[in-house]
Amino acid sequence: MTTQQSAPPAARPGRRSALRPLAGRAPAPLAPARVTALHSGGVAAAALLLLVGAGALLREPVLIPPIAASAAIVYGVPALPLAQPRSVVAGHLLCAAVGYLALGLFGPAPWVAALGAGVAVGVMTLARTPHSPAAASTVVVVLQAPDPVWFVPLLAGAAAVLVLAGTLSSRLRPKAVRYPVYWW
Repeated sequence: MTTQQSAPPAARPGRRSALRPLAGRAPAPLAPARVTALHSGGVAAAALLLLVGAGALLREPVLIPPIAASAAIVYGVPALPLAQPRSVVAGHLLCAAVGYLALGLFGPAPWVAALGAGVAVGVMTLARTPHSPAAASTVVVVLQAPDPVWFVPLLAGAAAVLVLAGTLSSRLRPKAVRYPVYWW
């Protein structure tokens, strides 16, 4: 007696053919070891908590959404060009500069934030500092108009903390991906 098994979902007619034009050709990456995921999450939490503590001492917000997104890249995929110190630090600073320029020229408005973020992506591309969370720094600057005297050093410091924590954590765990791959 033979048993018939149903085909896996990807091989069923209709589903596969309908999604094929939308899919890439490479398979999804393999899941990392649990210890790697715990290490990445633990270092991210520790670095972000350090920024919260610094913000409490300074009575200024140091943990902003773009920095949390940067932590996800630095600790989650440390070998990518987006995670390297040049991209993390310079990307945020360039995007903040674009944000202040857009704010000065056009004022605080959602359309200015959107235009500024798009220009910031182009500037990062030209400067060879790709870091997608940094584009959100442009949006923060345009929509919240923080005082640059405080905001820019705090942004640079927060980005530097992420880089230093990533560097230290990769040295403390022998089997971790070496971070950074390059500094500048």
